[in-house]
Amino acid sequence: MEQENEIEVLVAAPEHEKYVDTILETIADAAKVRGTGIAKRTHEYLTKKMQEAKAVIALTKDGTFAGFSYIETWENQQYVTTSGLIVHPDFRGHHVAKRIKDLTFSLARTRWPHAKIFSLTSGAAVMAMNTALGYQPVTFADLTDDEAFWRGCEGCVNVDVLHRTGRKYCICTAMLYDPTEHLPVKIPDEVINRIRHLEEIEEQ
Repeated sequence: MEQENEIEVLVAAPEHEKYVDTILETIADAAKVRGTGIAKRTHEYLTKKMQEAKAVIALTKDGTFAGFSYIETWENQQYVTTSGLIVHPDFRGHHVAKRIKDLTFSLARTRWPHAKIFSLTSGAAVMAMNTALGYQPVTFADLTDDEAFWRGCEGCVNVDVLHRTGRKYCICTAMLYDPTEHLPVKIPDEVINRIRHLEEIEEQ
């Protein structure tokens, strides 16, 4: 519990770009250990997520990286994914993943309250967290048709399974959340203001 209290989980900002290479290394190492697929992301991709307030990072009080996840939207914001959930091995077993998941979920629900939130995962822990938040197992046909999303699977070692099945199923389990009013974590007002500012810039 003491270590858990020393870890802050917050919406990532541009100043957190310095952690991106560490995040990518942690993701790659986890994929090797698990022997399962994971979509590859670039430094630029994760940096943009931080700039757009579409990422969550966990840090210790002394600034050590502990965990990360990010958000993406599809089909004109009708669908949302919370993806890339990773916790550094030094901080596993301290509920960091759940805290990150709760914040990304709340951030997604706050920004896109009418969107369907979905997840593709092969991890039992993530499935359990999704279930606790109200996700239900679904078929791949229930997910977005956006080709940009499915291209993200091309970096996975199991993409041949996806191709062979005509994108009907793969190693991952598909889970979907239909909107409700439940929010496990309140998004701070300063983050809401930052998001609104970003949206105003995009509209200009």
